[in-house]
Amino acid sequence: MLTLALDTSSPAGSLAVLRDEKVIGTVSTWTDEIYSSRMFRHLEFLLKELSLRLEEFDLFAVAAGPGSFTGLRVGLAAVKGWAEVYGKPIAAVSGLEAVATQSHSGLSLVVPVLDAHRGQVYFGRYRRTAEPGENRLALEGEECVMTPEEFIESLHAQGGGSDYAIATPAPALISGAVSRYETAHAAGGRIRVDEVSAVLAPYVGRLGCLRAQRGEVVDSLTLDANYVRRTDAELHWKAPKES
Repeated sequence: MLTLALDTSSPAGSLAVLRDEKVIGTVSTWTDEIYSSRMFRHLEFLLKELSLRLEEFDLFAVAAGPGSFTGLRVGLAAVKGWAEVYGKPIAAVSGLEAVATQSHSGLSLVVPVLDAHRGQVYFGRYRRTAEPGENRLALEGEECVMTPEEFIESLHAQGGGSDYAIATPAPALISGAVSRYETAHAAGGRIRVDEVSAVLAPYVGRLGCLRAQRGEVVDSLTLDANYVRRTDAELHWKAPKES
């Protein structure tokens, strides 16, 4: 199976090409320019380097959120167009799951964290499920957005204890909140924080391949973003006054 994986949810966006679950090419750059605006330049480069054409792909895998509203919309629109034109399926993957899958802690619960900006973080609780022939992560509850302090408190309020590891490409986002919590709860032990890669496309691709093998794919009509947080337009929308 040949898969094109795409992550436009953050400035560290990326593209990856996988043959089955093996990454054979990836592109990512760090600049002030939002990734969605340089995505097509990267795609052209990657396809040329690998001597591939879009119509040769069997699957399009995409990070469907959470993340930048503009970035997600552009990335999902591109994948919708490719899937429609070439008649291929789409695997929608959570960016948080792509972070969680990088954890090597071996603990039963992995809590991925991403930057939500505005002094907040996105996170979710992913439980390892030992199923025959595979080790999967299953989301418990819903992915959320909170301040770092609220996030740490919520983990322990839900009985997190010491059986979990936090995975994030940016430990500095939560380091202050973690330090303050550990100081206030010295008897509770240290919170494990694993730094992982911010280049998510390869992991989105691998998770997408596994979804496709299980038949968990969507088409261009049913693909949707998981923003987690409401857009500015929704937050500031006011209903018209009655006359």
